[in-house]
Amino acid sequence: METKGYTQDGTVDLRGRPVLASKTGKWKACAFLVGYEAFERMAFYGIASNLVNYLTTQLHEDTVSSVRNVNNWSGSVWITPIIGAYIADTYLGRFWTFTVSSLIYVVGMILLTTTVSMKSLRPTCTDGICNKASTLQIVFFYTSLYTIAIGAGGTKPNISTFGADQFDDFNPQEKELKVSFFNWWMFSSFLGALVATLALVYIQENLGWGLGYGIPTVGLLFSLFVFYLGTPIYRHKVKKTKSPARDLIQVPITAFRNRKLQLPNHPSQLHEHEPQQYINSGKRQVHYTPIF
Repeated sequence: METKGYTQDGTVDLRGRPVLASKTGKWKACAFLVGYEAFERMAFYGIASNLVNYLTTQLHEDTVSSVRNVNNWSGSVWITPIIGAYIADTYLGRFWTFTVSSLIYVVGMILLTTTVSMKSLRPTCTDGICNKASTLQIVFFYTSLYTIAIGAGGTKPNISTFGADQFDDFNPQEKELKVSFFNWWMFSSFLGALVATLALVYIQENLGWGLGYGIPTVGLLFSLFVFYLGTPIYRHKVKKTKSPARDLIQVPITAFRNRKLQLPNHPSQLHEHEPQQYINSGKRQVHYTPIF
């Protein structure tokens, strides 16, 4: 495969065909992903960093209820990626799981922006006395929030690993570039959070909540458009197991069974196959370290 210019790790395009290393992957593909991460983090922290304030000043919830509701939503955002990762590894793959989830994420952002922009979806105040939010207003607002949580479940665990798939571990140069990718990935993530915390919070409180949520929504839509422009040059890992969860469970079971075995004198005896077989099959070789 290497002589024909294909990637050595067995990656394919969306149609399952081997991809050329010179025309796919690497930074020309990951630039789209890094841009998306910046806008997604800006959208998320634009909501999370000022959500308690919105619940207390706009929906007129008491402080204790507001903090509890924000914690519940934040917990959901960080739990749903477990489900999203499982669906990607077992059924749809990273690209399609991200595709479906990102659309759900955007729908949630649009609903949330609509909620904070329309007066009919917020409780009214007369002579300084504010009414409590109606059941419809509460349901609409929290439906949009938890729609975002569902969408985040499929985007968070898959976009960064999909970026890692764009680099061939069997190519020393690309393997080195992967380290740089994660550095820029974290930089874009924190940059998006910084913009949200400094700029979006100010806009929400001084220029309007609709504008404060509308800006990251438009940014997210734009970043997704750019992401899908890069579809022809993306690399996709081929699923080599039916149930990753079962394989994961087998690891501690096998380790426990082999706990009394003696280690060989030479590290090369730890490998299951010859090096060439790993290259031909596209499987990754677990290299020996003094600790593990």
